[in-house]
Amino acid sequence: MTDNAMPDDAQPDNVKSETLPPETPVEKSANEPSGRSPGKTPREAELEAELAAFKDKALRALAEAENTRRRLSADKEEALRYAVSEFAREMAPIADNLRRALDSINADARAQDKALDTLAVGVEMTERALMSAFERFGVKPVAALGQPMNPHLHEAMFEIEDAAKPARTVVQVLETGYTIHDRLLRPAKVAISKGGPAAVQPPAGPAPSPSSFQDNAAYDKPGPGPGSKLDEQL
Repeated sequence: MTDNAMPDDAQPDNVKSETLPPETPVEKSANEPSGRSPGKTPREAELEAELAAFKDKALRALAEAENTRRRLSADKEEALRYAVSEFAREMAPIADNLRRALDSINADARAQDKALDTLAVGVEMTERALMSAFERFGVKPVAALGQPMNPHLHEAMFEIEDAAKPARTVVQVLETGYTIHDRLLRPAKVAISKGGPAAVQPPAGPAPSPSSFQDNAAYDKPGPGPGSKLDEQL
C-alpha cells in the first residue's frame, strides 16, 4: 500500500452527500373510492324498493302455499277419519236386529233346546264380531240407560211415570245410538222418567260437532212421530 492510498470509508472533502427531497403526498384520483360510500342515486333507491317488494310478495306466496298444504292435509285426514260414516250408519240397523233376536230368546227355552242355544250362541258371536269391527273404526254405542237426558245424544220418544227415578232420566232404550270418533252417527231413541225429583245434570262437556248433524240427514228434519210433541215440550 502506498502513502497516496486512501481508506475505503474516507471521502474527499469536495464530495457532498446527496440528500433526497422529502416525499410529497400523492394526490388521490377523483375516481378512486374513498373510505365512505357515496349517497345512493335515485335509480339505486328505486331498485332496492322493487327488490323489497318482490321479497315481500315471495314470502307471502310461500306462507299461503304452506297454509294451503296444511288445510289440504287436515281435510284429507278428516275424510279418512270419517270415511266409513255412511257404511256404519247402514250397518247400525243390523246390529239392532241381532240384539232384538237375542232379547227375544227366553233363557229357559235355550236351556231346554240345545239347537236353539247353539243358534243363539252363533248370533252372539256375530254381534260381538260386528261391535268389534265398529270399535276398530271409532264407532261406539252411546251410553243411555240410567243417564240424564242429553239432547246432543238422546232422542226422547215418550215419558214414563216413575217417581223413584229423577226426572228426565233415561229408563228405557228403544234404539241404541252410535258415535264415530267425536261425531254423532245416530242418536239413541229413549224413554225418560217423569214425576221424580229433578235430575242432577252432568258436567257440561264438548257437544258433538255440528257437522255430524248435517251428516245424519235422517234426523235433521224430524217428522211426526210418537215423540215429536214431547220433543217440542222438552
